Amino acid sequence: MIRPTTAPRWAALAACAALTTMSTLASLPAQAAAPAEGPWLVRVRAVHLDPANKDSTGLDLSVNSKVIPELDISYFFTPNIAAELILTVPQKHDIRAAGTDIGSLKHLPPTLTLQYHFLPEATVRPYVGAGVNYTRFSSVHFVPAVQTALQPGVEKDSWGWALQAGVDVKLADNLFLNFDVKKVQIRADISSAGTKVGTFKVDPVLLGVGLGWRF
Repeated sequence: MIRPTTAPRWAALAACAALTTMSTLASLPAQAAAPAEGPWLVRVRAVHLDPANKDSTGLDLSVNSKVIPELDISYFFTPNIAAELILTVPQKHDIRAAGTDIGSLKHLPPTLTLQYHFLPEATVRPYVGAGVNYTRFSSVHFVPAVQTALQPGVEKDSWGWALQAGVDVKLADNLFLNFDVKKVQIRADISSAGTKVGTFKVDPVLLGVGLGWRF
């Protein structure tokens, strides 16, 4: 007598086991998938401001270098394209003529740039940017002798271009180390007794390092 083969029974059991395993795997969350990054990136930086100090007044005008705080807010329209608003608080500078202190002023220089990020999903993410700077000069004071002799004045508003390059280094899912350099056009007309005598070009290079949070 020929016994019926057991192969169909084992095939059925194997198929049921495979289906059960596939169903279990499908119900598990995708652990390997990295969380999607949000469109906002906020950075805080310490920035060294190094002015060019060029002028056409013949007075050899200059303002001092200094380290300033900076807050930057970026929005990513696409993984590669972002806009960054660069902010700080009004900064006080000494005004010098041929190295001698003659007064002081404050400036507030918000800057807006449009950036291209080359490797938006890498650990090291370089970028370049270009945009516009607006600087408002305020609290301009000169020592009494200079004020009496020259009656100097400084134009209050400055508009100019801004160029930028930098890199974000990913430290964690939403945390980045940032290095950034900018060249910004900041300049003002200088007057004496109401008559323009030249233009003072601050035109600083700004070297920054800081941390950024993506959300």
